[in-house]
Amino acid sequence: MVSPLLTDLYQLTMAYGYWRLNMHNQEAVFHLIFRNNPFRGNYAVACGLDTVIDFLQNWHFSAEDIQYLSKLKTGNGEILFPRDFLDYLGQLRFTCDIDAIAEGTIVFPQEPLIRITGPLLQAQLLESTLLNIVNFQTLIATKASRVCEAAKGEPVLEFGMRRAQGPDGALAASRAAYIGGCSATSNVLAGKEFDIPVRGTHAHSWVTAFADEETAFAAYAKVMPHNCVLLVDTYDTLLGVRHAIEVGKKLREQGAELLGIRLDSGDLAKLSIEARAILDEAGFQQTKIMASNTLDEYVIQDLKQQGACISVWGVGTHLATAYDCPALDGVYKLSALRDQDGSWNYKLKLSEQAIKISNPGILQVRRFFSDDAHVMDVLYDTQLGVPEVPEMHRVDAPTTRAKLPDYDASIDLLLPVFRQGELVIERESIHKMRKRALDEVKQFLKNYPKEVYPVGLETHLYELKQKLINELTTAKR
Repeated sequence: MVSPLLTDLYQLTMAYGYWRLNMHNQEAVFHLIFRNNPFRGNYAVACGLDTVIDFLQNWHFSAEDIQYLSKLKTGNGEILFPRDFLDYLGQLRFTCDIDAIAEGTIVFPQEPLIRITGPLLQAQLLESTLLNIVNFQTLIATKASRVCEAAKGEPVLEFGMRRAQGPDGALAASRAAYIGGCSATSNVLAGKEFDIPVRGTHAHSWVTAFADEETAFAAYAKVMPHNCVLLVDTYDTLLGVRHAIEVGKKLREQGAELLGIRLDSGDLAKLSIEARAILDEAGFQQTKIMASNTLDEYVIQDLKQQGACISVWGVGTHLATAYDCPALDGVYKLSALRDQDGSWNYKLKLSEQAIKISNPGILQVRRFFSDDAHVMDVLYDTQLGVPEVPEMHRVDAPTTRAKLPDYDASIDLLLPVFRQGELVIERESIHKMRKRALDEVKQFLKNYPKEVYPVGLETHLYELKQKLINELTTAKR
């Protein structure tokens, strides 16, 4: 169980300020978005919601949490938080509304992945934890999706635990990688916790623990006759393939099969082609060739272009650490506060960088389709509504006004998850999330292999945003 103390201190100092000024129960709306597609790609895969649900269902400050907070001091040595505020936190329970996009859904910059509505103090305290969960898992799910696309339907196994960013990072990465499309993980605890298939072979240490490679392979086949995948590159790769074949022949005599060999070093394209020829000539056409060794989507694409005979891909470091894009630039912004008269007062953050100017309102994302193909995503304010045939201003080119092409279906992506702190959605299996990701990415890339997908603000929302920008800019002068 994650404590509410998994947050930044400034969330608690702001919470104290809201409480001290009697603003803590003012109804607020925040949105969690990301600003740019990761990995120089043109989409992301939403991930982390189920972890968020677990966190929120257990969200409360324990006696130990309150005891710790009571010891914090200001710069001049005074107590940071007074006792009556800490007593308030100790009695506080989660009562917000949460709307979110389902895990495994393909998503784009500026689209709210989560909308939080509720008391200002509570919604503020959720910021850092929600960003921590959703940013990382969305990043890894997207990386996994890209790797799986490069593999063209061949199994991708997530092997990244030993290089992941600590135990929590390893578990979250295994979960997200499976949702993104990986077939299995080497992480046994992730398999137990999340119902992910687990796979593994043996290490070079198994081979070097025996007098020679032949003895090591024979011993492994003896203890794992129906799960025999042999790592063949400890000494001489092609000789290792021949040693594996000899073990495979003995397995057949016992009614078992040599399931595969694994290559973990050297020229993987050349070695896999030569290994395939040796295996086929010996009658082991069904024995698969697995490759590992610092793979990612770029290396896999290159190996395929070279004609590599690899049918299973073990991807570790570059997947579990999102090696070439170490962070998703997700942010959490206040977009509306309810006034005493019950009306909504819309908020936005100004910036000299257009991409950092936040969107006001209580936002929803409507996705339009034509024959199951993605057409356009329109962000609209739930109070203003959305016309049947909306126009929008693209988020990547705000001065560009786009009309909705012909479409035959649409859906709103943000779905109710919590209402007044109570879970109202049926929790999905991780396998359903994975299938959604695989199906959606496949469908999307048919029409947008590299192109930027059109996402924008519905015209009335765009005009409201410009009005607020002008008012705030004028007020600053």
